[in-house]
Formats: sequence, C-alpha cells, structure tokens
Amino acid sequence: MKIKTELIFPGKLKDQPVMCEVCKKHEITMTILEASFNADQGWAMVTLSGTKSDIVKGLADLKKLGVAVKKTLNFI
Repeated sequence: MKIKTELIFPGKLKDQPVMCEVCKKHEITMTILEASFNADQGWAMVTLSGTKSDIVKGLADLKKLGVAVKKTLNFI
C-alpha cells in the first residue's frame, strides 16, 4: 500500500528523529515530497509505503506524539 499524506509537527519535536523511528518500528518506507520547518512547527508532505496495518499503526504513533495527520490519499 502507498499513501500520500500531509503531516504537521509541533515545535517540540523538531530536533527528534520521529519519522525515522516510526518508519523503522513499522517497516514503512517514507519519501519526503516537500517540507518546511521552523522553531514553532514543521510541515511535510510525504508518501508512505508498507502494509496497510503498518501504515495505520505508524500514523497512530505519530498522532500520539502530537503530529497532526491531514489530507491522506491512497495510491495503491
């Protein structure tokens, strides 16, 4: 499965490898399409590839950390 999604990160996560850790934990491959970060927040448009179960779990982990998940589109 492959999805495209917009992620909004709180400023407190800007120096933490949140995406790397989530992708490793759930065997997800991430491609960053666009991103912008400043001291207050971060924004990224990414594609995530993996099993549906792994992607759902990964997005749930991000939400628990305070990342907003918006505009998710399924590709495959």
